[in-house]
Amino acid sequence: MITLITGGSGCGKSVWAEKTIHAISPEQKYYLATMQYMDPETGMRIERHRRQRAGMNFETIECPTDIGSIHLPEHTTVLLEDIPNLLANEMFGGGNWTRILPGFLRLSERCSHFFVVTNDVFSDGDTYSDETRQYMHHLAEINRSLAAVADHVVEVVYSIPVFLKGNSLALCDGLSKKTSAVDTMPKA
Repeated sequence: MITLITGGSGCGKSVWAEKTIHAISPEQKYYLATMQYMDPETGMRIERHRRQRAGMNFETIECPTDIGSIHLPEHTTVLLEDIPNLLANEMFGGGNWTRILPGFLRLSERCSHFFVVTNDVFSDGDTYSDETRQYMHHLAEINRSLAAVADHVVEVVYSIPVFLKGNSLALCDGLSKKTSAVDTMPKA
């Protein structure tokens, strides 16, 4: 099952994804971290994400580029955090952005549950450099492709999940009611 989670910056999408994954798979799961340490600000964001998932049994794999090269056990639960960082690393760090979708599809074949966090950066402004417009174009293309293959597409708005594709009951089917992620999902 593939779940694509989107929303604006700081909307709570990562927390929602982590709690939902913990509800689905309390045992070992994998966190594919794409953010690279660039400066103290990114260092603070990395540390905040580490604190958020502390105690949730995530094994973190740093993968700033080439997600298709990662080897995971079959039938695992994975969180890819996040597509905008991965795209920026590929585009501006000497990688190749066109390998993102094939890499994602290769990984998704091995996963029981694959959660992917992306970002809505398309309504923040109206004047961008050519390089930024190209980045936004590629991000939109990737997001559309991921949404097309996803079983669930969820937009998180002010920490509230809104299902755009699929539904919360299907995602929660058979889950333990012990975690708060289940309680934050809207009733169908």
